[in-house]
Amino acid sequence: MDGCCRLPANSYPGEIELAVPSARLAVGAQGPLHAGKAPRMLVVDDEPGVAKLLQEIVEPLGFEVRNLIDPRVCLDAVKDFRPQIVITDLIMPDVNGMELLDRITAYAPDIDVIILTGCYSTDAAVEAVKHGAYDFLTKPIEMGAFKAKMAKWLEDYYRRLRADSLDGELADACCFEGMIGRSPAMLSVFSNLRRIGPHFRVALLTGETGTGKELAARALHRLSPSASGPFVVCNCPAIVEDLFESELFGHKRGAFTGALSDKQGLFQSAHGGTLFLDEVAELPLAMQAKLLRFLQDFEVRPVGSTTTRQVDVRVVAATHQNLRRMVEDGRFREDLSYRLSSVQIRLPRLADRQEDLPLLVRHFLRRFATQYQKPRFTLSTRAQGLLMRHPWPGNIRELENVLSFGCMMSEDGTIDIRHLPEYLRGSRPGPGDESDCFLTIEAIQRRHALKVLERVNGNRRQAAEVLGISRATLYRLLAELDGHRRVS
Repeated sequence: MDGCCRLPANSYPGEIELAVPSARLAVGAQGPLHAGKAPRMLVVDDEPGVAKLLQEIVEPLGFEVRNLIDPRVCLDAVKDFRPQIVITDLIMPDVNGMELLDRITAYAPDIDVIILTGCYSTDAAVEAVKHGAYDFLTKPIEMGAFKAKMAKWLEDYYRRLRADSLDGELADACCFEGMIGRSPAMLSVFSNLRRIGPHFRVALLTGETGTGKELAARALHRLSPSASGPFVVCNCPAIVEDLFESELFGHKRGAFTGALSDKQGLFQSAHGGTLFLDEVAELPLAMQAKLLRFLQDFEVRPVGSTTTRQVDVRVVAATHQNLRRMVEDGRFREDLSYRLSSVQIRLPRLADRQEDLPLLVRHFLRRFATQYQKPRFTLSTRAQGLLMRHPWPGNIRELENVLSFGCMMSEDGTIDIRHLPEYLRGSRPGPGDESDCFLTIEAIQRRHALKVLERVNGNRRQAAEVLGISRATLYRLLAELDGHRRVS
């Protein structure tokens, strides 16, 4: 066979050496297939003749093929070869195709598995599809029909690659000063930051814990005329109450016991730049009065000193507390609340910007791939569905920690449900879903199918993938839902 390269043989017991053309053409409008992008196919069959026939059919389409005649080493081959598609015989010695299907989908649920059998039955086909099979085919193989199926699979494969590439470009395009988002809520935040950044002296950022208030503060700093100056962070809850004044304003040597030398306060350290007061609501009332005085004239007087000094600093305060309620309870000064909130931006919860979830996931997976020195990380369809259903009470910080854990637990770069934290795998429904416990299983299935369909903007193919069911099953659920609505 001229112009052929040889795949390594005998990597596993019973592996057949195959000759694979070194130049391939992809099916469809994608044009020539570049080396390294050829989809990999693993064929598991105890009949070498069948494997050879499949090889001759799919190689001209652009597949890289590896064959096994010993199904006992199939999972090892999957881990090493990392195929996108596996074709396995149903009836084989030692291990049958259904067992292989279960093992493969448990290890890598995004691998498409096709079952071959010489004895077709509807029950067996339905059982295989329930277990996650991509297709169920009968021997002898009709070459034309099989080739058409593989060509269609290739078309879908390259479409997914293209979509993956476009998602990456979209994530880059939706990055604003280190913040990721394309939802209306985040676009409004970006617009406000862009307008406020060049002009503010004092700004207040509000929002739940983990929504990205420090990122927004850094964005304001970079957009301000003081961008070349320092960005200093003051974590207010971490400072002992007796040392607040010293930390913010500094002190002179001998001002109090333990003051062995002069110390510059955070306001002076941020001179020419920005001071970020994180969780400003935690300031004691006495310090709130001193902060208010500073924000009026921007002068500091270190503890133990009799002289004041003017500082050029921009102040960004942040809190997850309701300052108005704290004012009503007497825990926060009303005048300081007015001074801080003259310019205010609220960061939305992750639950209020669900359309940003795929972009954030991609951003974190790319970052962790670099951090952990891996080629790339991907989420299985099942894991994507679980992340979409989770209410994310900890917002973006929780998402970041979940994905970091998943990346550390993944062996081959694909993050499945089993790689996610245990609490997430047993995630409870979000608020408003408690009434589901009084519904039948069928009603819950129909309701969940509709929710997923709404989340993917009506794309039924994508909804079926997220749900882990066939499109026919999805159509049945939707038809039943429509029938129940007409009856009611």
